[in-house]
Amino acid sequence: MKTIALIAKPKKDEAAQLARQFKLAHPTLDFLVEGHFAEQLGWVATGPAELRERAELVIVLGGDGTLIHAARLLRGRPVPILGVNLGSLGFMTEVPVADALTVLESVLKGQAQITSRMKLSCKLVRDGKTVLEDEVLNDIVIAKSALAKIADHETWLDGAYVATFKADGVIFATPTGSTAYSLSAGGPIVHPSVDCVVVTPICPHALTQRPIVVPADQPLRVQLTSEVSDVFLTIDGQVGQALKLGDRLEVMKSPARVQIVRNPHLDYFGILRTKLHWAER
Repeated sequence: MKTIALIAKPKKDEAAQLARQFKLAHPTLDFLVEGHFAEQLGWVATGPAELRERAELVIVLGGDGTLIHAARLLRGRPVPILGVNLGSLGFMTEVPVADALTVLESVLKGQAQITSRMKLSCKLVRDGKTVLEDEVLNDIVIAKSALAKIADHETWLDGAYVATFKADGVIFATPTGSTAYSLSAGGPIVHPSVDCVVVTPICPHALTQRPIVVPADQPLRVQLTSEVSDVFLTIDGQVGQALKLGDRLEVMKSPARVQIVRNPHLDYFGILRTKLHWAER
């Protein structure tokens, strides 16, 4: 392993300090950085395509949003991602700053623990034409704006009618994303080793419409069947698209996965307790 990409949260001084420490500790390694981070460090910038093609390890210096950005940048390449938490929560960026150099050493020696996370792919179809295709690590969200009326979301699984969610929106979350927006909307926590999709209606009109966990290998389809304005599709919180009546969203398990380097001192339930205070009395 000779080439490492450093993906940092913009304007984070601590990220620049860590990057310099990495380079000082490993002067023979080739470190690739994006434009904004290169400017901050005074290093040579690497374009997204070259970074994606050459990186053998990605080190994320930031929070979960930065890690999602890194996963999107890789576009399915099975490159391990070491997330160093410089954010406020850091649920996926498991490694604290104090352990960053030690964990990097374990990766370079081939001794790191790596977990494989499921992704979803989605396709937005309008008038028979595909207008958007993408992949997500966390979630796909259909939601209205603050002043828009609730909408009807006709949902199908593998050709079988599930329900028409009359709600502010619907969240389709991976197990990784089950602890994000879906959890805030009343969805369950799902262990990341379980391949499934959590379907969570947002503020449903009927109390009988509850979140449901469905198999990941069966395609989901949701169609907007009511005439409303200001309804949006958001992909991993980073890409948005306005929706129209009749738009159809197709969601399925992606063949690509994201490889995340584990914190050797903390298992998944320890992360739940540490980050979410889960199961505390």
